[in-house]
Amino acid sequence: MIAAYAPATVSNVACGFDVLGFALDEPGDVVLAEPADTPGVTVRDIVGDQGRLPREAARNTAGAAVAALLARLQTTRGVALTIHKGLPLESGIGSSGARAVAAVVAVNELFGRPVGTDVLLACAMAGEVAGCGAAHPDNVAPALLGGFVLARTVEPPDVVRLPVPEGLACA
Repeated sequence: MIAAYAPATVSNVACGFDVLGFALDEPGDVVLAEPADTPGVTVRDIVGDQGRLPREAARNTAGAAVAALLARLQTTRGVALTIHKGLPLESGIGSSGARAVAAVVAVNELFGRPVGTDVLLACAMAGEVAGCGAAHPDNVAPALLGGFVLARTVEPPDVVRLPVPEGLACA
């Protein structure tokens, strides 16, 4: 079993609507991934959502992101996810994106790191489609890469990690 953490993010910073976001240190979500006997992805449990998130993998951002990763890997291996919500739902701090990122990072580790961050980003963006109907990188890119991130294009995803000014604080 592998656990991965992904932090909250702030997107739409200043005039950077859907293009500029940054990661916070906390809070965040944790996703545990473990091998499953059946092919594909299963959302085994979600802790901390008060029953509000879909358990059907295709409708859950973590499940949809992992399904995209499994398709990219062209594997029939199965994965079971347990999601621990540390982020409040509908809070505006990237809750759906954090789930997607933590899930693909955990599964990539479980499989021995077969892909790099570019593929993880694309798969996390596919997970966002399940959560909000669009593949935006403004939350998933900073959750995956950390710091400030500029999203130049969506398709194909082109993001640039920007330097974080010393002593910068967010209130």
